[in-house]
Amino acid sequence: MCVTRDGEQRVEIPLVEYRALLDAADEDAVDAAILRRILDDPDQDWVPEDVVRRLAAGENAVRVWREHRGLKACDLAAAAGIGRSYLSAIETGRKPGSINALQGIAEALGVTIDDLVEPACTEDAGTAQ
Repeated sequence: MCVTRDGEQRVEIPLVEYRALLDAADEDAVDAAILRRILDDPDQDWVPEDVVRRLAAGENAVRVWREHRGLKACDLAAAAGIGRSYLSAIETGRKPGSINALQGIAEALGVTIDDLVEPACTEDAGTAQ
């Protein structure tokens, strides 16, 4: 660092470092613009961390999404066109739920059916003998 005659402090760096700083600033500006565009998207449905953690921990997705949406079980069952006891059986894992029931639940919750069911475990065709 040096101080000019008028007391202004200055820093001298190699041109290659200066250009690297400019490039990093440009990259940060682009990242910030992308993030703003994502955050300002009214169609984006953000999922809170606690919902993600519950789903990752293996809790029943139907129950997690229902509670996240603030729905009572009877209201979700009615919106999905299924019985309350059937919804209870799905949420407790006693029944897997039919495709039609899960589709109705997904529509009522504003999620996809893939958000409600775990992917099926399949063996790798190359290793199965």
